[in-house]
Amino acid sequence: MVVYTQEHVYRHPWDRVTAAAWRKVTDPASRTALSHVADVHTLHRRLDSDTGRLHAARSITVRSPPLPFILRRLLPSAAASANGAALCHCVETSLVDAQSRAMDVVVRNVSLRGLIEVEERASYRPHPDRPDEWTQFRQETTIRCRPLAALAAVAEKVETRCAERFLQNSAKGREVVERICRYLEAESAGAAPSAV
Repeated sequence: MVVYTQEHVYRHPWDRVTAAAWRKVTDPASRTALSHVADVHTLHRRLDSDTGRLHAARSITVRSPPLPFILRRLLPSAAASANGAALCHCVETSLVDAQSRAMDVVVRNVSLRGLIEVEERASYRPHPDRPDEWTQFRQETTIRCRPLAALAAVAEKVETRCAERFLQNSAKGREVVERICRYLEAESAGAAPSAV
């Protein structure tokens, strides 16, 4: 099992960063940077009138990097493409508490779980030193290659390769959020650039 944690400080206020985070995977200008995202659908959205919290779930389909030969042999033939990549369906659940300025997001794969389990937990909070100006982002990802657990060395290689790809995609995601934040900042100042 591979577990890693990343932290990032956005030099933008919480409301702008969370708005950008919501737009990240659906923004047309992000398609190149986030080319691994194949499809996104909102499953449900509910605002709790008692607490003011937003509960949401989205279905996100992503393309995996080419899988190692041993994992491709374990996939049904329809699940893998000619280059060895696979489509993986995930469910993202979000809880947004605007009053306390907290947003928590959990993403889990729902397909390919017989091969690999991935769970990503992210939180967005005002930065403790500059709560009205900056946002602290924290992400923890756990990757576990199930069928190879008995073959520790092989499982470790697969998990490490997956973690490397997740780290690359996380960096791309942060870049997209930063770009959308700059756009939202310019828009609120009345000088939004023509291209997002």
